[in-house]
Amino acid sequence: MNSNQHSATQSVNKTEIKHTTCAYCGVGCGIKAEVNPAKRTVNVIGSDQHPANYGRLCSKGSALGHTISTDGRLLEPEINGQQVDWNTALDTVANGFSDIIKQHGPDAVAFYVSGQLLTEDYYVANKLMKGYIGSGNIDTNSRLCMSSSVVGHKRAFGLDTVPGCYDDFQQAELITLVGSNTAWCHPVLFQRIKQYKQDNPNVKIVVIDPRKTQTCDIADLHIPLNLGTDVWLFNGLLNALNEQNKVNHEYLDQHCQGFENSLQAAQASSGNLNALADTLGVPAQDLQTFFDLFCQTEKSITLYSQGVNQSSSGTDKVNSILNCHLATGRIGKPGMGPFSMTGQPNAMGGREVGGLANTLAAHMDFNDDSIDRVQRFWDAPNMATQPGLMAVDMFDAIDEGKIKAVWVMATNPVVSLPNADKVKAALEKCDLVVVSDCIADTDTARLANVKLPATGWSEKDGTVTNSERRISRQRGLFEKAGNAQHDWWIINEVAKRMGFDSGFNHTNQADIFREHAALSAFENSDAEGHRLRDFDLSNLQTLSDEDYETFEPIQWPINAEFPEGRDRFFSQGGFFTPNRKANLLGITPKLPVNLPTNDYPLRLNTGRIRDQWHTMTRTALASQLNQHISEPFVEINTENAKQLNIQANDIVSVKSKWGEMLGRVVINENCKPDTLFAPMHWTQVLSKQGRINTVVNPEVDPFSKQPESKHTPVNVSQFSAQWHGFVLSRHTTAWPEVDYIVSAKGKQHNRLELVHGTALNNPTQTMLAWLGFDNEQQVSEQGLELLSYQDAESGLYRLALINEQGALQAVTMIAPHQNLPERTWLAAQFEKESLNKRARNALLSGYAPAGEDIGRIVCACFSVGEKTIEAAVKSGCCSAEAVGDQLKAGTNCGSCVPEIKEIIGQMDLGT
Repeated sequence: MNSNQHSATQSVNKTEIKHTTCAYCGVGCGIKAEVNPAKRTVNVIGSDQHPANYGRLCSKGSALGHTISTDGRLLEPEINGQQVDWNTALDTVANGFSDIIKQHGPDAVAFYVSGQLLTEDYYVANKLMKGYIGSGNIDTNSRLCMSSSVVGHKRAFGLDTVPGCYDDFQQAELITLVGSNTAWCHPVLFQRIKQYKQDNPNVKIVVIDPRKTQTCDIADLHIPLNLGTDVWLFNGLLNALNEQNKVNHEYLDQHCQGFENSLQAAQASSGNLNALADTLGVPAQDLQTFFDLFCQTEKSITLYSQGVNQSSSGTDKVNSILNCHLATGRIGKPGMGPFSMTGQPNAMGGREVGGLANTLAAHMDFNDDSIDRVQRFWDAPNMATQPGLMAVDMFDAIDEGKIKAVWVMATNPVVSLPNADKVKAALEKCDLVVVSDCIADTDTARLANVKLPATGWSEKDGTVTNSERRISRQRGLFEKAGNAQHDWWIINEVAKRMGFDSGFNHTNQADIFREHAALSAFENSDAEGHRLRDFDLSNLQTLSDEDYETFEPIQWPINAEFPEGRDRFFSQGGFFTPNRKANLLGITPKLPVNLPTNDYPLRLNTGRIRDQWHTMTRTALASQLNQHISEPFVEINTENAKQLNIQANDIVSVKSKWGEMLGRVVINENCKPDTLFAPMHWTQVLSKQGRINTVVNPEVDPFSKQPESKHTPVNVSQFSAQWHGFVLSRHTTAWPEVDYIVSAKGKQHNRLELVHGTALNNPTQTMLAWLGFDNEQQVSEQGLELLSYQDAESGLYRLALINEQGALQAVTMIAPHQNLPERTWLAAQFEKESLNKRARNALLSGYAPAGEDIGRIVCACFSVGEKTIEAAVKSGCCSAEAVGDQLKAGTNCGSCVPEIKEIIGQMDLGT
């Protein structure tokens, strides 16, 4: 190797360390990224210095380095499917919006934005719509996850203030988890809590959730209350606190108002323990145990998430929880308080900049003083004077033709909003649909007139705020891919073309952050010097570009009083209401708006799974995240399955009066009788009929306008399948015309799961067609070896293709039942340069040679299968810790530990 070659090799292999923040949930984990710019690769590990995670990452965060390929990226602007240059695209958007505003007024346009945006992107989008276009019609997908908490906070505290911090999780003596499968949805926080409990066995954990979830693994008590009955429960708790003389009257007298009304409402609805137990559907003894624990444990923290927020009474549920903490003064002190766990990496940032349609920037509202203040600060020519339409109402207005242009940024509402087929139909007839995204093909992007290529994680550069108010930097690791641009730049350029040059001349993201910080400080004190608003970054408004680049994570407020940030609020009162007192509200419980009927007798609850994120546009790119659960599923109670004659792994139809989906059934005792659970992730890009939100009802909370995603009346029936099949192929294959299709990316292959309601006339010929061949001769002409097996009497057909190098090219199988071979071993054969004789002989059976079958994947972090775990247990590993020591399974994010324990338990029972 000569010196030039050596130098070039060194350059290609040169790596650098950059610190950034995860792109997924609201935990806001810090990442230490080992970046190779020349190869465009990154090795991701948790940052042990970041106070959100101290080195831990979940399976999704650990796989971020596998999601940065430019394959599937939107890299150039497009208009009606044709590539154009940026000037043409930006002019088209600006002129389209301007023309519609001129003809129909500013409320005829809307932005639908996302908690995936960085704060700087969010800020300029909000400024453009509310300050310059002059409409409140900008809302965010965070409406779907935490807007009930926002309203609950504001009703109680005066402002949307999160009073506590993550450290409280490790100082409490009672941790109550409400409506949160923390183990799967916020796994790093779950691991912190789990380790804390292991180190402190006297700490008690109560899980309040209609389902038995993986989070129950660490629970001392699980209360599986009926769907939608949280207010009854927490009213009951408030009543118990009063009866056991645990109300802190000194705190109430000094810092609160409304206690008597709240207590009267609690006594009226939940004063009788046995009647309350009947309403909740839980044993009275368990209720009393929970009430006693809470009453007797001062250091209590209540963590809640989407099971509380996503409800037609979500705001009331939030306030019923806040009432209990205010009544006891258990707020703002170490190990005490209510805590809302947000769903997205920058849901909090969106709240700070006014990304919700009913708020202004810097935690201000649509009142005369705030409107005037923001208008003067922005020098805004067309300041909005009233809230805009919120998510569900916004898309209803598009459907009705009232909104004629919409710009969707970094989100996928055709999948994530309820009554999703109506959302799709609305966008199909909208005059102008603009989509900014980093992914070329999403359900929403398919309906766009204009597609604008945005940067994605690893290129985006700015700030995010996590659930505990901690601002962190998300740094660019690579140059922008293709012709993609940052969202803030795209928004600024459109604003300039609409004639708003003066407000959008930011030179970089630090420039925007300084303006954002300055607005938070603007007129933020009264005549006595009391701070008017909780959100205050006044110490950062002159931050230099260099200081911005080296910015370290910190909790706001960051001002003269708290130059190093502040961890907690309200231990000594100081609320943000006019009289500085918190409000306890009298809450009368309400049943969900849509109740079961004879036609729709079951109740559907939706949520997330462990290894996927939102609508899978990013996580589905990482093959290891598709291993554990690879298809949309419907979880049903054993009792209901027997009533409906449904067997495990059947394909079932879930119908409501709004829509229908197909999924594979899972039968267990996790759901209560007459309830179902289904995950929200699958899209029409990845599955033919797996979008559960086509089924979900569009009812919203009257105060927060957050949709009711946890309670939809449905019916379930077995799908009448004539055959089941799958395709594993080294190359992408076209979707065949069948009833049920789900696609998934593997390490060296792509996978299709197929089910159809009509028999096949020529199965072997059909299977060849799936792989792109008209006949066997074409296979031979391409130098491929064809292996096939058919048993017409049993309806079994199998086919494999081997290339000239002896490597597996494709395998496909059909059967009249769902008991097809496990795909894991077959998938592993694609990773071999050539198949040996043993593998070839086993190939068409689909069953691995002895000792090679690892079973379905349980641990996604290390690709450890169920049979490997079973073998370890048989060899003497009698605990999850022992399995981890031997196999590493469960030793990274730990989310699979409950399942490992379940496997051990089943083997102990001989099941």
